[in-house]
This record gives sequence, C-alpha cells and structure tokens, in this order.
Amino acid sequence: MSRNIQDSLGPAPEAAGHQVKYIETVDAYNKWAEVYDTDGNFLQALDTIEMHNLLPYFLSRIQAESAPGDTLKLVDLGCGTGRNTLQLANLAPPTAQIIGIDASPGMLAVAKSTLEAEAAGAVSTGRVTLGEYDLLSPMSPIPVSLQDGGASGIISTLVLEHITVGLFFEGAARLIKPGGYFLVTNMHAEMGAISQAGFVDERTGTKIRPTSYAHAIGDVVAAAERVGFEVIALDEAGERVRETKVEQGMVKALGVRGKKWVGVTVWFGICFAYRPEMNGR
Repeated sequence: MSRNIQDSLGPAPEAAGHQVKYIETVDAYNKWAEVYDTDGNFLQALDTIEMHNLLPYFLSRIQAESAPGDTLKLVDLGCGTGRNTLQLANLAPPTAQIIGIDASPGMLAVAKSTLEAEAAGAVSTGRVTLGEYDLLSPMSPIPVSLQDGGASGIISTLVLEHITVGLFFEGAARLIKPGGYFLVTNMHAEMGAISQAGFVDERTGTKIRPTSYAHAIGDVVAAAERVGFEVIALDEAGERVRETKVEQGMVKALGVRGKKWVGVTVWFGICFAYRPEMNGR
C-alpha cells in the first residue's frame, strides 16, 4: 500500500503560524473551492503554463488519428474549478464534446460558474458538460456522456497526487477508448518529499491538507503500463517525460509563493496512449 505524505513526514508542525488539519480529500476540496483560484497557488500557475504548451500537440495527435465525421470526446478528469476545461474549450475543434468531471461538488459548482462566464456558448449548446466521478471509488458510476463510448482523449492535472497510482489508472481506463490519449501532470516527488497541497481556511485560520502521495515517476509509469497505457511523446521533439524545476526567472510568473521553491523540481508531465491489447484486455 502506498504511504501518504502525512505518514512520511510525521506529525504536522504549524505551517507559517497556522495549525494544520488533515481531512478527507473530497471534503478538503469542497472547502478549498471558494479560494482555489485566488490563493496564489504557484503549482497551479506553473501547471497552467505547461498545459498551454502541451495541449496543442496533444489535441493535434487526437485529431490526426480520428476518423472523418467522428465526434471527439475530451475529458478533464478531476477538472476542479474548470481551469483546464476552459483551455480545452478554447483549443479543441468546435465539434468536440468536452466533459469535465470531479469528485467534489464544491469544485464543480465553481467550474460551472467559470465556464458559464467565460465559455457561455459552449455550455449553453451542450458542447461542454460537467459531472461527478470519484476516482477514489472503484464503483463510481461512469458519467452518462461517456456510457455510449469512451473518450478520445483525457487530461488530468494535479490530481494523481491525491490517489494511489493503481486506482488512478484503473479509473481512467474505464473512461477511455482503445487508442485514446491520456495527458497527466502532477506534483513531483522531489516536492512531495518536503511538503504537499493545502490551503488556509480563512474562517478558522487552519491550514487544511487533503491526503497526498509523493509518487515517483517510475511508479506512475509502471502502474499505467499494468492496465494498458504506454508512454508516448509529449511534443514534436519527442520528449517523453517533462520535469520542471523552479528557476529564479520563473518566480514573477508563478507568484510570490514560488520563490521558496527555487531549485526544487516540483512538476512533471507524461502522455500515454491506451493500448489494452498490450495487457490482454
């Protein structure tokens, strides 16, 4: 069984003067939803930059391999407040169906408001839809929009940290069709050896932390391969795994909270193709 960061680091000290409280992941994100996009999360800012660079190539590969007349189904798995669901809506072909799914009703409520404000046409026409799907529960119902066929492509950003690698890839495999692509980003284990995700509850002044794991890249790839995912190139240059270290010149773009992480590798990204035949599925 994977050991979570809380157990690895030991009893939580105060974080910048705040008492630390660990709560269940979905409950934590329901509370975090109110301030998730405004609390200066530097890793979220970095992920947005990286995804802006990675999504065009990811989408171009899916389009190139789709049959004429096919409606692409693109899933944002663990969509949170809709940050990358919106990127998908802006970059994907106008005929693509975009589905944002998350286990947190609080996050989905914010995503709905965000998308209605910034991609109103896509929401009103049904091109973008939202729904609940809990990766932590193997029996979670598959969203109705995916029950008649799997996704052509899935993205999942800064989600894997909160779930064991086996459950994560088993849950994704239920949603994707053979030959589909899966773009995953996550907190790097080097960062996870020091700290983890969390936020300050402004009502209580308490630092809230959900369950998190510091997954090594080798463990992520091995778990993916066990259910039929194969690592493929992230970009035209053929890069297979991208690991990003915070440099001094990045701090301005990442915000003031990024300064303490200079010199630390904090993020990684990997793209997979789903080839279940490799695993006898």
